[in-house]
Amino acid sequence: MGSALPLGDPAPSDGALPDDLAADPGTPFSVYLHVPFCRVRCGYCDFNTYTATELRGARQDTYADEVRREIDLSVGVLSARGALRPASTVFFGGGTPTLLPPGDLARMLDGVRSSFGLTPQAEITVEANPDTLDQAVADRLAEAGVTRVSIGMQSAVAHVLAALDRTHDPANVAAAVHAAREAGLAVSLDLIYGAPGESEADWQQSLDTAIALSPDHVSAYALIIEEGTKLARQIRRGEVAEPDDDLQAAMYEAADTALAGAGYTWYEVSNWARRPDDRSRHNLAYWRGDDWWGYGPGAHSHIAGLRWWNVKHPAAYAQRLAAGQSPAAGRERPDEESRELESVLLRTRIAEGFPIDELAAPSRPAVAGLIADGLVDGAAAVRGRIVLTLRGRLLADAVVRALTS
Repeated sequence: MGSALPLGDPAPSDGALPDDLAADPGTPFSVYLHVPFCRVRCGYCDFNTYTATELRGARQDTYADEVRREIDLSVGVLSARGALRPASTVFFGGGTPTLLPPGDLARMLDGVRSSFGLTPQAEITVEANPDTLDQAVADRLAEAGVTRVSIGMQSAVAHVLAALDRTHDPANVAAAVHAAREAGLAVSLDLIYGAPGESEADWQQSLDTAIALSPDHVSAYALIIEEGTKLARQIRRGEVAEPDDDLQAAMYEAADTALAGAGYTWYEVSNWARRPDDRSRHNLAYWRGDDWWGYGPGAHSHIAGLRWWNVKHPAAYAQRLAAGQSPAAGRERPDEESRELESVLLRTRIAEGFPIDELAAPSRPAVAGLIADGLVDGAAAVRGRIVLTLRGRLLADAVVRALTS
């Protein structure tokens, strides 16, 4: 059921933003819609998700209406601070959004559309399990205005999926991609590497299978062991081996080589796209520090430097909204030093890079050493931006430490 919520200040029951918050109406605004339901819990997953036995009074069939209530509340909150504006991206994440009927997802999207409006060519993404995306579902999502699906492929190898507790049939990935294409939707495939027992040959098979499906976008994430998960307990008991850093580095390099060879370009450490228009604009909004409102239990939001997060359990979320209260559990306003650190952390991960002149003056001399170590592209630095090399992407955390210490 996910990790603990952050510590922070209490959030007001009406969700009101601070009077001195200076929201910029010119900053792009995004919407995240969290669907916290899953059929089974994957052993590696630390997201705020719930299986049927964990709902304890919460209901899936009323969930769309509850999210609509939070959307209505947010309109008043943002209007009061002059921060209401059209959404440029909408992202249904989870959990498994496609466990809900497509009509429920359409009602949530209609709530966003009627309350905020959508910018021209807005990007609207739905995450999908391959077993839940057939032609009828894909067609209904497209009719509702969805433009893009992100399919949780993870691997093409059965024993790797089993190690991750993924229950979908690998053969269904191709069927889901075909259904999305027939409906006119753009397609992203999500992969995970470094699972227990996964070899470099297994990973290459997954890469080759994904590339053969010709998606518009590919995400490839190294498996991270999160405390409190089933996988973390298995490792602690010695039942499975901990991920090997060197093996994961080799797998990342294999991914970059294979994807580049197939015409994909990296634009964020773990993300590749065929064309600039195929990049995930929603995720770019996070990395660039734009504004967004996250709806649903445990969802996080950010407006003009203020961050807040909702209560975690779907039942508590529903109860607060039924009482006319904000579901926000807490909030924080990071100080300038923390905001600068986060900006470097996120923006150095993307291919457009971080402007050198936005670094704190004492940190700028470190750039030369990073170039000498082969971590930062020298030509880009001459143009005034910090752009990671392939080696730099593998050691991104070290680059951030050098730039912020």
